[in-house]
Amino acid sequence: MPVFNGFEDAAVQRCADHVATGQLLGFATETVYGLGARADDDNAVAQIFQAKGRPSTHPLIVHVLSMEAALVFASELPAAAQRLAAAFWPGPLTLILPRRADVAESAAAGQSSVGLRVPSHPVAMALLQALAGRGVAGVAAPSANRFGHVSPTTAGHVQSGFGPELWVLDGGPCDVGIESAIVDCTREQPALLRPGQLSRARLQSVLHMELAAPDGASPRAPGTLAAHYAPFAPLQVLAAAELTARVEAIGWADKSIGVYSRELPLAGFAGLWRQMPAHAAEVAHDLFAVLRSFDSAGVTHIWVQQPPPGPEWEGVRDRLQRAASA
Repeated sequence: MPVFNGFEDAAVQRCADHVATGQLLGFATETVYGLGARADDDNAVAQIFQAKGRPSTHPLIVHVLSMEAALVFASELPAAAQRLAAAFWPGPLTLILPRRADVAESAAAGQSSVGLRVPSHPVAMALLQALAGRGVAGVAAPSANRFGHVSPTTAGHVQSGFGPELWVLDGGPCDVGIESAIVDCTREQPALLRPGQLSRARLQSVLHMELAAPDGASPRAPGTLAAHYAPFAPLQVLAAAELTARVEAIGWADKSIGVYSRELPLAGFAGLWRQMPAHAAEVAHDLFAVLRSFDSAGVTHIWVQQPPPGPEWEGVRDRLQRAASA
């Protein structure tokens, strides 16, 4: 599989040519690696759905270079969206906005809205800048993995999921490690459709209002299915005491069990243990890589210690809940 150094301009320009001609590209962002195609080409976008095994009714996020570039795809930027964009773009925030009727229909899964994000990763920004010079205003890019499975945070993760035909623009390990927060700005009171690194409190402090919860009128959005982000082995989220009791009762000598917890659940535990950091940002950064390491080791069950209840843990709790639901 061709892997290119995203910090070399020649590599970025070559990959921009590749995308501009309608081809797929795996590329680094600060959240997770994306599987990208030019958003204004429905045939190119169709390749994303096919490669991932993703239903074409499940919309994609379009990555753009700036707030001005967002208006190529959005018919308007409501006041709430302008405040959020000014505060958090470039960064790990996707805004759901009214879509211009003549663009990105496939990327939006036919909806009248479209999800837009300005990434902060220098490799993603260099790629978008190079594409802008080729007349490409945005790249539709979900996570570069098979649909429903663990998201990739390194170029190696992307390589493990796809065949040698896919080009990958390597930007090193992702800084954030979980996908962007998604805020629906098509309604009078914006709604948080997916939590991320940006906490609800930070978003609300910029909006000067509370975020609504998703409801039946909410647009479909990426990563909001009940079951998602799943490793191959079944995953359970357990309170610390329950996890320790379970290890003591049935799992201490079982080498096929993977445990992700803040402390070793039992001296002499024979399974695969990964230590969970104390801070939410560190757990978010490590989470998908840890789950992939369990898959690579061939464990048959994954037990994860329940994260703390604080608001900064909302994104991690969301990913674990969806992974467990699978």
